[in-house]
Amino acid sequence: RIRTLRDSFNLSQEDVSKKLGISRVSLSQIENGDRKLTAEEITKVSKMFNIATDVLLDLKKEIEVKLEKKETVAREKTEMRISIPQKNLNKFKEVLLYVLNKVGSKPNTGETVLYKLLYFIDFNFYEKYEEQLIGATYQKNHYGPTPVEFKKVIKDMKENEDLEEVQSQYFQYPQRKYLPRRSPDLGVLSAHEIKMIDEVLEKLSDMNAQQISDYSHEDIPWKTTEDGDIIDYESVFYRTKHYSVRMYDDNKENIQ
Repeated sequence: RIRTLRDSFNLSQEDVSKKLGISRVSLSQIENGDRKLTAEEITKVSKMFNIATDVLLDLKKEIEVKLEKKETVAREKTEMRISIPQKNLNKFKEVLLYVLNKVGSKPNTGETVLYKLLYFIDFNFYEKYEEQLIGATYQKNHYGPTPVEFKKVIKDMKENEDLEEVQSQYFQYPQRKYLPRRSPDLGVLSAHEIKMIDEVLEKLSDMNAQQISDYSHEDIPWKTTEDGDIIDYESVFYRTKHYSVRMYDDNKENIQ
């Protein structure tokens, strides 16, 4: 169950073990059934993934990650969630299809690169227009910002045959790629949304996974977030000039 939850949230064993205050080896033993959790550890897992302990412990109950199909209320910054307003769910899918149709066939464009492209599309748009484009939830992990909703959205899109998943290799490294099976519905995207997507793709889509991860690590929103926490959109307004996509008044303070 812990491994399933960890995969759903795109967390590494290192990420979860740090949150639990145990070693990665201990977590591996727990996931393999070689070590039992303490009561304190069960409580921490429950809080970490926002799942009741009775559901966590009852093997007859299925753990399902659901997308909310209604407007969500504001939540605490540190609360983990896998949700996205339904009005933006379709946009998430169409933006992803737009990106895949544009750069998905590039040999470097695996899942890790897609995560970072979506992050910069969302955060650049929010900085420039103070509005959400997709409005996905991005979590800070070892490899950079990760869209929490991604795996559930991909599952829905594969079931609907909007895209297909392909296992490949980039140099000596295994790579998960997604290939579009239809064109995006541009009717759900405005002209300035498409322009922002194109700008991000032009600037970053040739980077490999390591390069774009390193690049994301220098962005203020990622740097100012604790490991495993949700990255606050408001932090884009403190970006350095190199990352900022907005012209500010001279009297507006900017962290350098």
